[in-house]
Amino acid sequence: MGPHAEWTEVLVGRRVLCVGTDLVDVADMRAALARQPRFRTKAFTDAERAYCDVLDDPAERYAVRFAAKEAVLKALGTGLSGAALTEIEVRRAPGGKPSLVLVGRAAALAEAAGVHSWLVSLTHTATRAHAMVAGVGAGDLR
Repeated sequence: MGPHAEWTEVLVGRRVLCVGTDLVDVADMRAALARQPRFRTKAFTDAERAYCDVLDDPAERYAVRFAAKEAVLKALGTGLSGAALTEIEVRRAPGGKPSLVLVGRAAALAEAAGVHSWLVSLTHTATRAHAMVAGVGAGDLR
């Protein structure tokens, strides 16, 4: 069995209910962080800020997390007005695997859509940050 066998076994027979993607320009994020000091606290959780702010230039990390938040809201069909951005948290496992935790209105929207869990893929370069998410249902298709 490969390294992802256990993870994929959990998904077999489950339905992907929604998909969202977003691309963020890192320079735009850097400018927003410099121009709007409160943007960090309005858009990112304490844990996200702690992870991002260890770098001298945290713009790439912030950009990819913002992309993930917007991708979730697109997947749920609401766009940025659907829930507070701090209700969607991007977490990083010690090995680097990202995950999402939703609370409040974001969690309620996901529940109403039948989303039980999320698949998330993040990538960034010095200039662009991309996120793709898929909301997975709990039901068995068998």
